[in-house]
Amino acid sequence: MTGVKVRDDESFEKALRRFNKLCEKSGILSDIKKHQHFEKPSERKKRKLNAAKRKSRRYSRDD
Repeated sequence: MTGVKVRDDESFEKALRRFNKLCEKSGILSDIKKHQHFEKPSERKKRKLNAAKRKSRRYSRDD
């Protein structure tokens, strides 16, 4: 469970921003989005294949 302790001289907005960054780093938001609906195995395979294509294009462009 991700938690943030608010410091004495810290505003609520700053603490909320830190909490959001911690959630993003730990991957909680992406995990929640992933489990919002059922994904068929064929859809999962297609999504991973597209992600691999994007990643390979990005690395080939950097060379």
